[in-house]
Amino acid sequence: MTQHNKYNIIEIKAFCSDPKKIELILKESNADFVGTDHQSDTYFKVNKGRLKLREGNIENALIHYNREDKAGPKKSEVLIYKSKPGSDLKKILGHSMGILTIVNKVRKIYFINNIKFHIDEVENLGSFVEIEAIDNSGSLKDEKLLKQCQKYLQLFGIKENDLISVSYSDMLMEKGK
Repeated sequence: MTQHNKYNIIEIKAFCSDPKKIELILKESNADFVGTDHQSDTYFKVNKGRLKLREGNIENALIHYNREDKAGPKKSEVLIYKSKPGSDLKKILGHSMGILTIVNKVRKIYFINNIKFHIDEVENLGSFVEIEAIDNSGSLKDEKLLKQCQKYLQLFGIKENDLISVSYSDMLMEKGK
């Protein structure tokens, strides 16, 4: 039986002018490097939230999430259904719902405890950093997750004007890609 998981996440996404600096800070902080994942995220047309199928060499999942479109730390409610590479999910969802856009990226994935870090190189968009403070047990309060995000925002030296309020899919569609 395949399972799905529900997570509460406080996250930020920001432009990143110096990805190597962020990697160095993470290494100095003893972050666990999971690996480099070549990911293709196919976004589908939905009535509520966002639905994407992530296909990568590390992460493969159908992901539905609701998130505010605002700069800075924001709360997301995420459902993840782990999928198998090469499944028919994309074909079925594409035929039934329609494809909105596809985001291709190279993602370096790090963890420090419950905090996940992405250093992304997104095709047609550039370099980004994401910080996700994740509660997968229901035991962490939003305030703690927010403080964790803010700690790394400060440590990485992320400026307010580098914060992004929307998803990569929104950015690509705005560019007409």
